[in-house]
Amino acid sequence: MISPQNVLRHELIGLDVLVVRASNPDHAGVSGRVTDETRNTLVILTGRGEKQIPKRFSVFRFRLPDGTAVDVDGSSLETQPERRIGMRIR
Repeated sequence: MISPQNVLRHELIGLDVLVVRASNPDHAGVSGRVTDETRNTLVILTGRGEKQIPKRFSVFRFRLPDGTAVDVDGSSLETQPERRIGMRIR
């Protein structure tokens, strides 16, 4: 079960997300659903199409299936998704 304590170790695709802060001011405030993830970016489906947001220098607010909102620093997500899911979180 995904929770605020283990969100980094779970699949992010399908979660609703809001970009709370970003180095590029055009990215701040982008919201939608995560449709893809690479080592360095999240792809978010918005009302205006897909946006590719760099993980580094961004803060994301994910809405978990139970409705809980969790803020995550993008630099902590910056690895290949399949490796991040299997790693230990300190």
